[in-house]
Amino acid sequence: MMKKTLFLSFTLAASLTATAQKPMPWQDASLPTEQRVDDLIGRLTLEEKVQLMMNGSRTIDRLGIPQTDWWSEALHGVGRNGLSTVFPSCIGMACSFDDELLERIYSAVSDEARAKNTQQRREGKAVGRYQGLSFWTPNINVFRDPRWGRGQETYGEDPYQNGRMGVCVVRGLQGTTSHLSPLTPHSSSHYYKLHACAKHYAVHSGPESTRHHFNIENLPPRDLWETYLPAFKQLVQKGNVQQVMCAYQRYEGDPCCGSNRLLNKILRDEWGFKGLVVSDCGAISDFWQEGHHEVSKDVAAASALGVRSGTDVECGSNYKRLPEAVRRGDIKEDALDVSVRRILKGRFELGEFDPDSLVPWTRIPVSCIASKEHRQLALEMGREQMVLLKNNGVLPLDKSQKGIMVMGPNAADSLVMWGIYFGQPAHTVTFLEGIEAKTGKKMAYTQGCDITDMNETQSIFEQMRDEEGHPGMSAVYWNNTSMEGAPAAKARHTSPIHLDNGGNTVFAPGVELTNFTARYTGTFTAKQNEELTMYYGNDDGLRIIVNGDTVHNRWRADRLNYGKRKLKVKRGEQYAVQVDYMQLDAGASMNFDIQRNRETTVAELVKRAKNAETVVFIGGISPNLEREEASVNLPGFKGGDRTSIELPQCQRDILRALHEAGKKVVLVNCSGSAVALTPEMETCDAIVQAWYPGEQGGNALADVLFGDYNPSGKLAVTFFKDDSQLPPFDDYRMTGRTYRYFKGEPLFPFGYGLSYTTFEVGQPQWNQGQVTVKVKNTGSREGTEIVQLYLRRPADADGPLKSLRGYARVSLKAGEEKVATIAMPRENFEVWDAQTNTMRVLPGPYELFVGTSSADGDLLKLTVNVAQ
Repeated sequence: MMKKTLFLSFTLAASLTATAQKPMPWQDASLPTEQRVDDLIGRLTLEEKVQLMMNGSRTIDRLGIPQTDWWSEALHGVGRNGLSTVFPSCIGMACSFDDELLERIYSAVSDEARAKNTQQRREGKAVGRYQGLSFWTPNINVFRDPRWGRGQETYGEDPYQNGRMGVCVVRGLQGTTSHLSPLTPHSSSHYYKLHACAKHYAVHSGPESTRHHFNIENLPPRDLWETYLPAFKQLVQKGNVQQVMCAYQRYEGDPCCGSNRLLNKILRDEWGFKGLVVSDCGAISDFWQEGHHEVSKDVAAASALGVRSGTDVECGSNYKRLPEAVRRGDIKEDALDVSVRRILKGRFELGEFDPDSLVPWTRIPVSCIASKEHRQLALEMGREQMVLLKNNGVLPLDKSQKGIMVMGPNAADSLVMWGIYFGQPAHTVTFLEGIEAKTGKKMAYTQGCDITDMNETQSIFEQMRDEEGHPGMSAVYWNNTSMEGAPAAKARHTSPIHLDNGGNTVFAPGVELTNFTARYTGTFTAKQNEELTMYYGNDDGLRIIVNGDTVHNRWRADRLNYGKRKLKVKRGEQYAVQVDYMQLDAGASMNFDIQRNRETTVAELVKRAKNAETVVFIGGISPNLEREEASVNLPGFKGGDRTSIELPQCQRDILRALHEAGKKVVLVNCSGSAVALTPEMETCDAIVQAWYPGEQGGNALADVLFGDYNPSGKLAVTFFKDDSQLPPFDDYRMTGRTYRYFKGEPLFPFGYGLSYTTFEVGQPQWNQGQVTVKVKNTGSREGTEIVQLYLRRPADADGPLKSLRGYARVSLKAGEEKVATIAMPRENFEVWDAQTNTMRVLPGPYELFVGTSSADGDLLKLTVNVAQ
């Protein structure tokens, strides 16, 4: 009787009404999962099976199967689903080398994700895109080239570190971590908290502009097995990741989502993966679309190829043609059953078909979302990911020091803190705000320039209010080009509008990728008499209407256009702004902002800083310029990637002029990738690499600049001297790439980072599967050193110069000494064996290097003989 009561309390109680009798076996939570799967799959029609195989899986009413969507984002916090804690970018978090903190962060992320999902269902709302329990993260592609715009999503250029930190992410998300928050009991639960997803499998790291047709061929086998695959193997076999996402490009002629070798032979047969394979969004369309891979004759054939090759869930809509493929003999229904069985197993194991009373994760309260505890985690990681690259003694600054000026395009920008694939923080602490809070006074500040040109821009978007008085502009979307009928979605934008459908990302949940319209409305009150500039960038149709007057009207099929319109305003008067957008086909892009804008000169900025003794210049680049398939074409940037790793020239000129004017210059560089800073080594007294540091980034930087936190971050990527040190971007061979194969002298090596104190690392010792080494703080401040262990096999002349195989964080008070222990199990000696074309442990001598960076001068050597 108790079981019946539980089921009647379940969200799917509607199915009981449909059957008018007792629950069906698949609804009985006491039965084994496989038995439940067998029962349910036997009840499904072909069309219903196909419906379950697409990321947007609609309700199957006759069986009471609820709607869900496999596509949710949690790159560094719950993304695209309203309020959430925004943590630092992944590439920044990698620089912490802090596994324990990373697991705690992703446990917090999964708390917020589960709470949001539970609230959505309990309010009787369908689970749509970005609201489900399947999160497509982590990105564990090797960041092989600093020009790749999505490298900021990864954990750096080393395959071992990507695998090790990726496992931390998976454990935190799936609820298998030992660092759980205290919100929910875990030991008794057989349900996954969420599904994590290892992406993009495999051999994937740009360029963004060619990924839909690029074919990677003639790749040396050792590069595949030694560099591109290890992290994925680690997540499958050690992290028990439940999903793997196949990549866009072709590998040796086969699209990755249609590669039997990658998906079946390696992933499932060799590694034993039992979970779901999901396609990258739109990847199946690339099989047949003209100008893309063109390996399939039509949609049905492409869908059949995807399923036969092992892609279970498609992000897209091609799979709806699978019934046609079955009827004409392209694929048998039994092949679909293999995928549907995995899909159903996944949903059962997430508890989607069971009462909340049986799923402990549903007891996580919504109060955890953007909570004080989670903000503290964001601050901790914001501090730890900061890397001090240079310091001639100017840092730390004195809080009471006079004559400090803050300058630079990123100093007061909230968006730069968020990186990409972000959520909506309750509040973002900008760098300027953090510095002012730390010093307790208003700082002298000037923007000085934009990222790539000598313009000062200040958005007034924060002054906009929607029709209900909320900050920002309201948005209404229709899935038609006439703006008629019921809206497909509504949303609100609290920051300048930058939207595109790169990566098949919709403008809002429920909106189609193409052939839609949107209306954005908001009102602002002018604070002064001035001339503002309305900036726009869009494909196809755009209308801009201010106080009923149409000031721009280009309503037709069109290429991507960028433009601006002047707007004279009078103090105290209101201005109602309406922006209509129409998207017709292919790539969608919509950008809109209202700004104050004026040109500046280097001489003018030096004059503004005449009373400053020290200038904290917060510059670098921006996530608006380096990200997935971005519609960007500016000096140094194209299509989401970078064409040059040099610091933009306008910033370089300002820094040199400030230096020549006798100012002490502290450069805070914001970026998701390595920036060439060779001239800045001469013109800057200190350089801090801040990455995109999350919602608490301003407080984190202030703690570092003023010495309340001693920086400990170490680079997870090599910082090269200039563009000349880079091989061709589209060459996937590892020759000359990353610290493992680069034979030149970089500007800053992998693993490098300074402190306000000094450390001494003793001679490492080998003892039964572990390396021990004495570490002493020889300075006057408490600090943390990150001891790194690298491996080289001397007999392998063609192998890596060295490869990371372990690390340990060691926190020491001034004068304190500790022994650091780094596990080095036999499996960590696995190397490429050219005789068998496999990765395995070969007997013989190995060199272990232990120290404070990957540079030879920072390492001490130990030789270990490995037995057969």
